[in-house]
Amino acid sequence: MPPIHGYDEVFTTMPTKDVDKRIEGLADLAGGLYGGDFLLTWNHSLENIRAVLLVAEALEDMYRAGLSTRVFEGGLAVSNFRDKSTRTRFSFASAASLLGLTPADLDETKSQVSHGETVRETANMISFLTETIGIRDDLYIHEGHEYMRAVADAVTEGFRQGVLAQRPAVINLQCDRDHPTQTLADLLHLKHTFGSLEALRGKRLAMTWAYSPSYGKPLSVPQGIITLMARFGMDVVLAHPPGYDLLPEPLALAQRFADETGGSFTHTDSMEEAFRGADIVYPKSWAPLSVMERRTELLRAGRSGELDALEHECLARNARYRDWECNADMMSRSRDGRALYMHCLPADITGVSCAAGEVTADVFEHYRLTTYRQAGYKPFVIAALILLTRCEHCEKTLAAISSRATRRVL
Repeated sequence: MPPIHGYDEVFTTMPTKDVDKRIEGLADLAGGLYGGDFLLTWNHSLENIRAVLLVAEALEDMYRAGLSTRVFEGGLAVSNFRDKSTRTRFSFASAASLLGLTPADLDETKSQVSHGETVRETANMISFLTETIGIRDDLYIHEGHEYMRAVADAVTEGFRQGVLAQRPAVINLQCDRDHPTQTLADLLHLKHTFGSLEALRGKRLAMTWAYSPSYGKPLSVPQGIITLMARFGMDVVLAHPPGYDLLPEPLALAQRFADETGGSFTHTDSMEEAFRGADIVYPKSWAPLSVMERRTELLRAGRSGELDALEHECLARNARYRDWECNADMMSRSRDGRALYMHCLPADITGVSCAAGEVTADVFEHYRLTTYRQAGYKPFVIAALILLTRCEHCEKTLAAISSRATRRVL
């Protein structure tokens, strides 16, 4: 296996640990997120995106230097995971703790939601002393984002009517459309690997479907990747077998962003074609849009028998494309045979987590630590989103905690 593209750079040419420079860079960027929510990445300006990355970098710099980054003196960071999670769940809790907030996880099975409590009521009841609410709702296509909007509207009403002393920010921890905290962490990983955001221009990124022995995987990661990376002048290639379509909106946005930035967005039904000459590969399984729509309908109707049949049908459909696997031969087609492999994790690893999956064991092991590093940016990205939505002058807040220089361990 050839050397990992960018692997050494991740650890030897990280941006200078100069928090002051990052704070200076924020002066012209920060402010656009204050008092609002972060639901869909593509609805935010590039200035806001750059601000998130700068704040995340500053927080990580201070954390690695052993400095305390506590900003809040009390308050809750409430999470509501309506789907299973490891990385994002612990990243959200870590981010809250990093800033001095107390993480609180809403388990709907242990709340009055199971007794018919409305979204408006639940949203207000969990928000009395809350700074931020993080939500994952990716199970139901066409519904996850709408649920987050309903929560945001409910806390807005509660604040305006004097029920809440302040309006907490709502942060998307993954919905049916987008996965902002994942894709922003991915973007930060690419920035550090290639040296800068400007260096991403012209780089070929292959966002490809890959075989999985499971069904019902959300569409939000590929949708978030193609829309975000196209905004930085990258040559984005989306590859999947016939029928594994994404939602129309992110497809249209990816094309528009590519046209605006001088990059490109192309679509192919060949994994080999997508990998050819790629600088970055992101082989990840997802369910066909039509399956997710049917699945949502059956789940809502409680028709479990038909749901089982749909799962068997989808798994049989997946099995027709077992050759969509990231292996050494596929990687050899990438630029110089050493593209950066990315995955949001957990990956379906052939011979390890399943008999046949998205990636072979040798390829995954070669890139395993880089995928861990990729995931490691997420707590700082989430902390940055909390800080930018809650602090009117984030650059002043960062300057204060930097100059304070309080050690995390006394």
